[in-house]
Amino acid sequence: MSMNVGSGGGSGEPEVLMEINTTPLIDVMLVLLVMLIITIPIQLHAVNLDMPVGAPPTNDIKPPKIQIDIDEKSVVYWQGEAVDAATLEANMATISQEATQPEVHIRPNKASQYAVFANVLSTSKRKGLTKMAVIGSEQFVQ
Repeated sequence: MSMNVGSGGGSGEPEVLMEINTTPLIDVMLVLLVMLIITIPIQLHAVNLDMPVGAPPTNDIKPPKIQIDIDEKSVVYWQGEAVDAATLEANMATISQEATQPEVHIRPNKASQYAVFANVLSTSKRKGLTKMAVIGSEQFVQ
């Protein structure tokens, strides 16, 4: 261990320190930081939206429903009438051009071939039908 006793000159005056005292600067910076934190408004995690006031208009026009059935022998029925692939595609092209597109309900049988069901879905997509529903899917739950 060592100790600085002073200069050998023998004068009684202490040495002048050439370092700046940083304690008051740190105190002032902490006070400014606290003031800044207090004055910042609290940020809310919400989006303000101007929503319309009143009840929405009612849609009294219900779109017609088209029923497509696929039986256990993979025969496709359009509204209860057996159709082939060309007739199915022509019927879908006709209803896709209507002003209010009808709802198409597909009801496959559990024993039918998946390829036939997939063909009906792909045909409806090609023709631009958007209101599709698979009815009776609870039969496939085991």
